[in-house]
Amino acid sequence: MKPPVILWLRRDLRLTDHPALVAAAASGPVIPLFIRDASVDRLGAAAQWRLGEGLRVFGDRLAGEGSRLILRRGNALDVLREVIAETGAREVHWSRLYDPEAIERDTDVKSALKDEGVTVESHTGHLIFEPWTVETQAGDPYKVYSPYWRAVADRDPGATVSAPNLAAPSQWPDSDDLDDWRLGAAMNRGAEVLAKHSDPGEAAAQTRLGVFVRDKVADYKQARDRVAEDGTSGMSEYLTYGEISPRSLWAAGRRAMEAGKAGAEHFVKEVVWREFAYHLMYHFPRIVDRNWREEWNDFPWKDDERLAEVKAWKQARTGVPFVDAALREMYVTGRMHNRARMIVASYLTKHCMVHWRVGQAWFEDCLTDWDPASNAMGWQWVAGSGPDAAPYFRVFNPETQAEKFDPDGTYRDRWIAEGQDDPPETARDYFAAIPRGWKMDMRGNYPDAPIVGLKEGRDRALEAYQKRPKAGED
Repeated sequence: MKPPVILWLRRDLRLTDHPALVAAAASGPVIPLFIRDASVDRLGAAAQWRLGEGLRVFGDRLAGEGSRLILRRGNALDVLREVIAETGAREVHWSRLYDPEAIERDTDVKSALKDEGVTVESHTGHLIFEPWTVETQAGDPYKVYSPYWRAVADRDPGATVSAPNLAAPSQWPDSDDLDDWRLGAAMNRGAEVLAKHSDPGEAAAQTRLGVFVRDKVADYKQARDRVAEDGTSGMSEYLTYGEISPRSLWAAGRRAMEAGKAGAEHFVKEVVWREFAYHLMYHFPRIVDRNWREEWNDFPWKDDERLAEVKAWKQARTGVPFVDAALREMYVTGRMHNRARMIVASYLTKHCMVHWRVGQAWFEDCLTDWDPASNAMGWQWVAGSGPDAAPYFRVFNPETQAEKFDPDGTYRDRWIAEGQDDPPETARDYFAAIPRGWKMDMRGNYPDAPIVGLKEGRDRALEAYQKRPKAGED
């Protein structure tokens, strides 16, 4: 029998359209290995919980194929060396990641193992288009979405690939017990609430995509902004953990376009928006934690977690119903409607004048679909410090946005219990999930007025915008 091959899993918990898995299976018996290293321990509470659920489902899927998911904890290079020594493996494969931390880690691991005579191969799979393969005519990376979209719109990324047959090694290495990892511990009582709204795994992802393309994509361009409706694809969480490949979404969207479904092209553009976020993060890693536009470094944002505005925003008691409903949706489900994300981010960074990093960190802790590239670009796009071709300072008005996208108040009633005689389960669940230390009760009173008035906040933000340094703007 050939020596076993290690498949180092990270954000690719699937069997279908998995180039690293296909390559590993072609070389020998596959040992699927997931390593809980420092990058996993740094994940937010909701993301860690959701990762654990994804690992559980994927482990069961592998067992059904006669394989196993091996779990180990420690420094990635040390763990890989241990498993190589235990099994006699001489090859390691993985799917590439693109955040600065992962690039540094993976580069060091590849160099060290190659020096020790181990064959190491990294593969595409987390993205459709590798960041270094899309460039302007001058050979530079793109900085604006529209030309990036035009550059890739007619590309053929190749067909998706089927799941390979998996041969088992003659002897399996030892594995940690997933329950012992307690990946959901930081969620405390909120984990039980989150579980109601999560359906992890590759099979669930493919089912959701199929229903979306069949029944919803035609109306996607309009329905995606109606916050009370289930009009979006719901794929972000599955993409985060690699339970479906972005190429699968591209292929499904393209087929829908060929079938004449009106909203399909807009759906494909949203898939490419995620690609663009990774393109920026790879070429300009500062976007993860620093202002994309350096002239915003002196903008007078407040960066203090103790502020009353920050506490009210995190606890979803700003007194602005649309903002609070969205923040409660996130706390209960681990997700937030995309239109609502823009509203809550704008209120924090514009009306409250709080630094986007504060909101970015809160999303990182609360979102099950947290993604380093999309989260960073989204916050900076709304805050005004990011890659945005719009020549004006965008300030969303939560009231007019609610009138337009939640005209009958269904979304707000779904998530805000105070003031309702018989609030729905979704609204009640917020109080079942939040820390007891917040001392909030759904029978209490909703704030009488916003923590920062909409006109007051807008005027202050626009005044600060006019006074900001202008040098270096596009």
